[in-house]
Amino acid sequence: MSEHVMACIDGSGYSTAVCDYATWASQRLEAPLTFLHVLDNHPPPEEGNFSGNIGLGSREHLLEELASLDERRARIAQEQGRAMLDAARERAGEQGIEEPRTRQRNGELVETLSELESEIRLLVLGKRGESAHTATEHMGSNLERVVRALHRPILMVPEAYRAPQHVMIAFDGSKSTRKGVEMIAASPLFRGLDCHVVMVGAEVADMQAQLDWAVRTLDKAGFETHGAIRAGEVEATLRAYQQEHAIDLLVMGAYGHSRIRHLLVGSTTTAMLRKADIPLLLLR
Repeated sequence: MSEHVMACIDGSGYSTAVCDYATWASQRLEAPLTFLHVLDNHPPPEEGNFSGNIGLGSREHLLEELASLDERRARIAQEQGRAMLDAARERAGEQGIEEPRTRQRNGELVETLSELESEIRLLVLGKRGESAHTATEHMGSNLERVVRALHRPILMVPEAYRAPQHVMIAFDGSKSTRKGVEMIAASPLFRGLDCHVVMVGAEVADMQAQLDWAVRTLDKAGFETHGAIRAGEVEATLRAYQQEHAIDLLVMGAYGHSRIRHLLVGSTTTAMLRKADIPLLLLR
């Protein structure tokens, strides 16, 4: 079974950017592209007891109308989903993707993606979904759950598309981030782009050796690579480097080695997810 670039679209303002970044990734990876829309069917409210309410009339008639209304809403939601998928497929086709595919599923997003995980090479989704609050640093509740549940690379994108030119890898020398450097070196996704490897901490010999290894690994793969060690608080230091060097895509490991299932308040990954205004590629 071939692995796809899979793009999650909904009715949010992020869907156009999701489509465009997924198209960009599909072309660079030479991988098939699939657009996915998941209808989150919430269970109907529990049947209430209306028998003591004056003036409601036939309880059975009221429940029939409620059931009919739920059916109409479900049908409309399906039609809207198909229309969004058709629009995404057409947009990707106009940008040169041959036969982009579409899938519409019923259920929860996280569970659906877990079921499809074996088919995913790269998952692309927006920072917030259709139902999320729009505060600048708010992150869609589904996003963090998806990041924790899946073991595939995830590209989280902002609202506006810009073809990446300058990529920054947040590197700490750990086994997981070394694996990330090797994945990037072996992948055509960033080939030909300006690549920065950044470590945060004291500029000691061991740290310099780790950085030199990462730069050499990427240089051998044909990247134009820059290495830097910066002192400071991790999230603020990475953000300052991003702005200083016009970085337009950040790569980092997702939650390090932690297997804790609950939210890690204050973790670097969560902070970067919340504040990111450029695409963020999370590697597991």
